[in-house]
Amino acid sequence: MVRTNSDSGLTKDPFGQIHTLEAVTATMIMVLVIVFTVQATSLTPLTSSTANAHIEAQMQTIGQDMLNVLDHGPYGSISPLKQDIVSWNGQEFSWNGTAYCSVNTMEHAHLTSSTAEILADIAVPRGIAHNVLFLCVDSSGLPRGKAYIYNGDPSDNAVSVSRKVLLSDHDISDPVAFLANTGIPDASPSSDFYNIVDVRLTFWRM
Repeated sequence: MVRTNSDSGLTKDPFGQIHTLEAVTATMIMVLVIVFTVQATSLTPLTSSTANAHIEAQMQTIGQDMLNVLDHGPYGSISPLKQDIVSWNGQEFSWNGTAYCSVNTMEHAHLTSSTAEILADIAVPRGIAHNVLFLCVDSSGLPRGKAYIYNGDPSDNAVSVSRKVLLSDHDISDPVAFLANTGIPDASPSSDFYNIVDVRLTFWRM
């Protein structure tokens, strides 16, 4: 059967209506593909904001795992982290490229501790800058802190993790010298409780 041209209006031509519908459908599909592509691109892990968040999450996990490991020791002995605190002479140390050295130019002492060892083995090879701060409550009930390891001011993408370490009187061999060196006081002289030290570890990318 041959189609006549007696009435060429699209409203009365089923073939024209089909072509129009196909064109509209194709246009909608193209628009949806473009929208989907733009949205997918904005969510890809290769974007800077998502990559930074991923790196920060990794550094936070590494830091917390390090403190957890340091705060566990054999049964009947204190943890390496507590040992580092009670053995601290109050000096501030910094990484010089090969070791942690005292910032006091008169001393030139090297830091040998479990905390320094694990940082040198894990953080340094990965290019992660780090600070370690010991925080406590003084005799007046106010918080105070002192740097154990300090390598500069953290960047905007820095992350911090912490671990609280309970100190008892029997952990401190010489309370007078310990207070004079570290500034960590006996918060309860009438009991075996000495103080709680909040070890704060800060990581950031160079």
